[in-house]
Amino acid sequence: MNKFTTLVVSAGVSVVATTAAFADTSFPGVTSIMSLKEFHAAGLDKLSPEQLKALDGAILRHFEGAVKTAAKQEANKIASETIALDEERSLLQRFGLPSISLSQDWRNKPALTGRVTRWVGGNSFQLENGQIWEGAEPIVYELVGKEIEISPRPNEQFALIVDGKNTTLRIRRVK
Repeated sequence: MNKFTTLVVSAGVSVVATTAAFADTSFPGVTSIMSLKEFHAAGLDKLSPEQLKALDGAILRHFEGAVKTAAKQEANKIASETIALDEERSLLQRFGLPSISLSQDWRNKPALTGRVTRWVGGNSFQLENGQIWEGAEPIVYELVGKEIEISPRPNEQFALIVDGKNTTLRIRRVK
């Protein structure tokens, strides 16, 4: 069962449950919801008990219909929003992979330069500005005290440059 079908089914169940909840509570009647002054001003004191019961039934049916309509509209709105969000995601994102956008121009992004102050864990290092970066593959260079450059690459990736030499190591920012 796909997400849309699941969403529509759950929205339908919500509509039925909401309607059933309101249907189970009986309408107390116009005599209970109006003050005595309002009851007389509306001329309802002239109606017979059968006519009042018919009026109560009509109000209850209208209320149940309004609740059903509102619930269906809300379910359709949620379903439409979910479909729109799903359509915005790329095919790769639908499978949990990062989106690859060819329209991103990473060449115009500036490189970050800084001095490594210490190692944080086995494959992560901290810069003097407090940022922590982690290697996507093992970092075999001694970085502490060295001036490094973090160069942007396509698809929000970064490359580590040590002593002006490209190491071809991919890194990502942790903190």
